[in-house]
Amino acid sequence: MRRSRRHANDAFRSSETLLGSRIPLMSLIQTLAVAEHLNFRHAANALGVAQSSVSARVKALEQDLGILLFERRARGVRLTEAGRHFVEQIAAGVDQLDHAVKTAGMAAAGEWGRLRIGVHALIPHSFLAELIGQYREDHPGIEVEITEGTARDAVMRLRADRLDVVFVAGKPELPDCHTRPIWTEPLMAILPDGHRLAGQLAITWADLVGETFLVRHGGTGPQAHDHIVLRLAGRWPAPSILRFDVERATLLSMVGQGFGVTIAGAATALLPTSGVAFLSFADEPKPITFSAVWSPSNRSAALRNLLTLASDMGRPVRTD
Repeated sequence: MRRSRRHANDAFRSSETLLGSRIPLMSLIQTLAVAEHLNFRHAANALGVAQSSVSARVKALEQDLGILLFERRARGVRLTEAGRHFVEQIAAGVDQLDHAVKTAGMAAAGEWGRLRIGVHALIPHSFLAELIGQYREDHPGIEVEITEGTARDAVMRLRADRLDVVFVAGKPELPDCHTRPIWTEPLMAILPDGHRLAGQLAITWADLVGETFLVRHGGTGPQAHDHIVLRLAGRWPAPSILRFDVERATLLSMVGQGFGVTIAGAATALLPTSGVAFLSFADEPKPITFSAVWSPSNRSAALRNLLTLASDMGRPVRTD
């Protein structure tokens, strides 16, 4: 038995070039069918071909390999030891080939693979959360990976091919990237609910002169910092801006405890918060635009499907 198995293994090694260049795939499929049914006629019926075709292909395969795969009997066939080994290996290969063909087609259509998305935050019920949720529902074969960070870090990852697309505040002008505005949100001031201005319907930037502003190092913190400096430029006293390496929820809690005030897009109001008031700006000319940024060299169908969905869903965020 050991000698027979060793001979079979040697034969298979010597026939590797045959499998790669001379043996038709149909011969392998018909051989697998015979191995499953142990009968040429039943195998032919299952494949919808003539029995003579199956018999001829299997015989030709045995001749090419120099190996007897089946012992012929009056009422069917039986796999030889070499045939059993051959069928086990070929079945695995055919399954892999079938999987490769199916998934390649799905990947080309954007229905299979991976999509790496960089975000500033993923707030439940926000536009971005709804977008990604709808995309995952529409394309269950795509594995979605989310990375949170600053716009600068996200774009660096994008350029290093570690992300496929990033969503950032503003409309960045990047000569080496494509950019598309997707949705907008009104800018909100966030104050402690005991603040002297908390009861107003809207405030102006002039109302916040002299306040201490809190911003995060991460997320949209750097952009919030720059916007505060821009809006209060030339006013006295100059704004006091403190940066903290904390999560968004912690920053809101600090505002509620009276550490200072902050600004954020309207989606932040969707977070479960207490002790803070969200107020509109009466003198903020435009809402915040959020854009998708991606590499021109990325031709992924999965990315294209996300961008199409984002454009279809894009809308202003309500504050009521």
